[in-house]
Amino acid sequence: MQTNILPLSMPNKTPTEFDSMDALIKAFNASRAHSVKLIEPLSPEDCQAQSMEDASPAKWHLAHVTWFYEVMVLKPFEDNFQYWNPAFAILFNSYYNGIGDKHPRHQRGLLTRPSLGEVLVWRNNINERVNLLLKKNHSQELQKLVEIGISHEQQHQELLLTDIQHLFFQNALLPIYSESQHVSAAPEYEFKWLEGASGLVNIGYSGEEFHFDNESPSHTAFNQTHSISNILVSNAEWDAFIEDGGYQDARWWLDAGWAWVKSESISAPLYWNLNSETQKYCQFSLKGNLPLNPQAPVCNVSYFEADAFARWASQRISHYAGARLPTEFEWEALSQVKPKLALNLFGEVWQWTSSSYSAYPGYQPWSGIAGEYNGKFMVNQMVLRGSSAYTTPGHSRNTYRNFFPAPTRWQMTGLRLAKDGI
Repeated sequence: MQTNILPLSMPNKTPTEFDSMDALIKAFNASRAHSVKLIEPLSPEDCQAQSMEDASPAKWHLAHVTWFYEVMVLKPFEDNFQYWNPAFAILFNSYYNGIGDKHPRHQRGLLTRPSLGEVLVWRNNINERVNLLLKKNHSQELQKLVEIGISHEQQHQELLLTDIQHLFFQNALLPIYSESQHVSAAPEYEFKWLEGASGLVNIGYSGEEFHFDNESPSHTAFNQTHSISNILVSNAEWDAFIEDGGYQDARWWLDAGWAWVKSESISAPLYWNLNSETQKYCQFSLKGNLPLNPQAPVCNVSYFEADAFARWASQRISHYAGARLPTEFEWEALSQVKPKLALNLFGEVWQWTSSSYSAYPGYQPWSGIAGEYNGKFMVNQMVLRGSSAYTTPGHSRNTYRNFFPAPTRWQMTGLRLAKDGI
C-alpha cells in the first residue's frame, strides 16, 4: 500500500493549535507550497485533462483553492478589493450556489484558458495578498476562514492525487506519477476480533481546535455489544471473493449494488488488471502498474462492494462468521479506546462504514459565507472513517467524517469488518 507521495514540510497539527499569527501564516504558506509541489511530476497537458465528471483537472484544483481564498477571505476583508479576473469567480466555483454561477462540472477539462502558468501567477498574487492581510488583521473571523481554507486545500491535495491516478489509468502507457512513491511491504498480522466499546459512547469533536462542522456537536450514542477486526481486509481475501464468484452471485449484493455491478460490468476493484502473460492481477498506482501485493489492504472498492464482501465473508470465511461493516460510531469508539490494537486506522485507506451521512443531534452548519460546505450533502451518501495513503499528514482525526455515494471507488477506499457480540 502506498504511503504519502511527497514529503510535506508543514506542521502536523491544525492551525488553531498554534499560539501565534506567525504560526498560522506559516501553515498557510506551507499548504500553498505543497499543492504546487504535487504537480512537479506532471506536464501542463497532465494538469489539463479530466478523466470523468467526478474527477477534476489538476489545474482546476489549483485554481479552485485559490478561488476560495480570493472570494472567501480577500473579498470580505481586503481594503479596496479587486478580482484578479472577475470571470474566475465563475470558472472555479465548485458548488457554492449562494455565491453565484459556476462552470459545469463535467466540462472543467475544456477550460484550456487560463493556462497553467497564469493560474500559478494568480496563486502567487493571492498568496501575497493573504499574507499581507493576516499581518494586519487579527480578527477571529478571518483566522477561522483561513483555517477552513487550509483544510479545504488539504482535501483538494488528496483529490488531486486520486484524480491523476484515475486519469493515468485511462492511458495505455500506464504512466508513472512518481518513482519515489513508497509501497509498503505490508507484512501479515494475525487476525483478531477486538471487543468494541459498547453502551453509551462519546461521539464527535469537543475541543477548541479546528474541525469541520459535520464533526459536531459532541454527543452520546449507543453501541450494541460488538467486535471489530484488528486489521483491514486484504487483497488476498478479496481475490478469494473474486475466485468464489462473488461478483456473479446476486445473493451477496444489495439490490442497487447488483444493478450497478451488472450495468457497469464490475468484476474486480478499480485498478486491478490481469497480466496477459501470467494471468495474475496487477494493481495500478501512482507508481505505475505493479504485481498485486496479497498482504496489502484492498482499496478502490465501493460501498456496494464492501457490503457484498462482508456478506460473503460472513458465510465463506470461518473467522469472519457474522461479519458486517461497522457503524461509524463503533469505528470512532474503537479509535478512542484501542487505537494501538487496531492496525492502520489511519494512513492506508478510508474505511467504509454502514452509516448513512446525516447530521448529528443539534447540528448547525457554519454561519456566513462558508455555510454550504458540508450540510447540504447529507443525503444519499455513506460515511467513511480514518484516512488514506494520499491524505495530507495532520488533516484527519478520529472524529473526521468523509462521505461518498455508494458506487464511488476512485478514492482510496477499503474496509475492516465488525460483528455483533464478542
